Amino acid sequence: MKKRLITSALPYVNNIPHLGNLTQVLSADVFARFCRSRGYETLYICGTDEYGTASETRALKEGVTPRELCDHYHKIHKAIYEWFNISFDYFGRTSTPKQTEIVQHIFNEVDKHGYITERTTTQLYCPNCGRFLADRFVEGTCPHCHSTGAKGDQCDACQTLLDPTELIDPHCSVCGTTPILKETKHLYLDLPKALPLLKEWMEKASVEGFWAKNAIQLTNSWIRDGLKERCITRDLKWGIPVPREGFEDKVFYV
Repeated sequence: MKKRLITSALPYVNNIPHLGNLTQVLSADVFARFCRSRGYETLYICGTDEYGTASETRALKEGVTPRELCDHYHKIHKAIYEWFNISFDYFGRTSTPKQTEIVQHIFNEVDKHGYITERTTTQLYCPNCGRFLADRFVEGTCPHCHSTGAKGDQCDACQTLLDPTELIDPHCSVCGTTPILKETKHLYLDLPKALPLLKEWMEKASVEGFWAKNAIQLTNSWIRDGLKERCITRDLKWGIPVPREGFEDKVFYV
């Protein structure tokens, strides 16, 4: 029997669902129903994306804890998708104990095989709020397209991935204070070291999985240009704890 694992992009749970969320889950739902009608063993899963700065900043604005915010909006998301009769086999949350267990297990396995590096970096820090400004906690002008309102992780105008220190005229998105630079330790996924394994897997998986032409071209361009180490931790309180000594005040960026 053929098997099909289906999902759609996990919606942020810092607001009520919008048409973009519904378009994705409806498209995946149509495919899931088709697969079931053909007798395929089908599993359609999704859930709310609850960790990260999007939830923390929204919680600050609403005067609640991140957990209270996520509990509130998860119920709204779930109810709306049920009203549209979306046929999820499982609709979960990224803040569950099981999710924490899985993420920490994957990290420990990757770390055991030598694909995790530790680096001290200089990050933006708000002296008024007393926190490092990860991702959406900092805004400024994009150094590439010069659009204002670019976030610390990405410019929505030109879709370029950013490091917070690249922003022009950065400011804390909570209080507006101009940040200072301060050292902090973080963990990185050593993608250059894993490149040979990833390349071998991609060449096989792209054929067996019937990848779209644009997906193959995009992946090949990343491989051709060379992969860079990717930071996997953040100086945040709301998230999955990092199970390593000296990183008790960090969470995973997932």
